[in-house]
Amino acid sequence: MLGKANYIALVGGGKNPKFPTHKVGKREHILLMERDESLIKCQVIIWDDAKQVAAVTLEFRSQVLQARLSRSQILVALLNSVSLYAFSSPPKKVSSFETADNPSGLCCLGSSIIAFPGRTPGQVQMVEISTGNVSIIPAHGSPLKAMTLSPNGEILATASETGTLIRLFSTTNCARISELRRGVDPAAIFSLAISPSNTLLAVTSDKATLHIFDLPHPNSNSTSRHNPATTIPNSRSSSPYSSLDRPISSTSSDTATSNKQKWGILGKLPLLPRLFSDTYSFASAPIAIDDDPYSSLSLNGTPKPSVPIPGIPGGKARKGVIGWLDDSTIV
Repeated sequence: MLGKANYIALVGGGKNPKFPTHKVGKREHILLMERDESLIKCQVIIWDDAKQVAAVTLEFRSQVLQARLSRSQILVALLNSVSLYAFSSPPKKVSSFETADNPSGLCCLGSSIIAFPGRTPGQVQMVEISTGNVSIIPAHGSPLKAMTLSPNGEILATASETGTLIRLFSTTNCARISELRRGVDPAAIFSLAISPSNTLLAVTSDKATLHIFDLPHPNSNSTSRHNPATTIPNSRSSSPYSSLDRPISSTSSDTATSNKQKWGILGKLPLLPRLFSDTYSFASAPIAIDDDPYSSLSLNGTPKPSVPIPGIPGGKARKGVIGWLDDSTIV
């Protein structure tokens, strides 16, 4: 959805799809993804809900996995590429980039940058829209699972398939400014969302928990309002993590950011694993997730295994998708 405008991105799918499963639809401009079975052609249709007409149509040869909208651009993610278009009629293709396999359709569209998986799993490719300058961020050692851009476009948050760490990067210089620990056990991250004030990060995962973290300002050394404690540098010389998945060493800016030290005094002792001094969420809450593999009952009352849903990556509806209504309300 594009702010408070009448633009809503919809993707055909479900058990009884209103639109073909390869059609993406958008209301004030509906994105409708439409397949021609003989040509395997997919369309993105921009629907003007005020005028009740399709204003823009984009065609692709493979399934559209995600579409992002701004007032001047349309960003479309396919399995192995993303394409940027000018929001005009007819639409003008600005650029296209190859990506590693991206079954979740990860991509972010800001006012001045776009971000999406790079050609190598775990990397993020960030492109400045006005100049086309490309930056590569080696974010994780395993494929990306989730990513989001702050409303002001200054912070990019990423998580990998491991799901233990969320990394924060400054979009101005691609520097890693902080990392947050969701937990110790691996988890599938469902969703990342940054609050309208760019100060809080919400995370959901298959551990059926919602975590809330403080976000450091990329150019600020002020301490957190939720926890004034600063990060304690750790002199440990070895780590159980790989080079890319290992928590970064504390810098002067890192030590000024919040550090919710779950382990108390253990976080201040040297030579212990960094997980004891990592930054944890300052608040968490349980969430309901449906793990029932059965979606319906047969005529004799026995459960029937769920049938993959057409048009949805993995055949299952997304769980734990979150968003901020304001700085104190999450849906």
